[in-house]
Amino acid sequence: MKTSAIRKVLLGVAITTSMGIGYAIGAQPHMDESLAMLQSARAELTKATPNKGGHRERALGLIDQAMGEVRAGIAFAGGG
Repeated sequence: MKTSAIRKVLLGVAITTSMGIGYAIGAQPHMDESLAMLQSARAELTKATPNKGGHRERALGLIDQAMGEVRAGIAFAGGG
């Protein structure tokens, strides 16, 4: 009876640990926050007047490219 209880406890610990490791690997809080900041920056740039000699438009394109890279990084790390 005692051995059975110990096995159950060890199994529970193993399952809990593996779930924690899976979350740690899949969670990308800094990448997610970076993406949110890029989206906010893009929204602000779209509100700006387009009298910047093409620099505003170039910045929008670079932000789009950065967002794509962040998404690719999240996907590569298994977070989505």
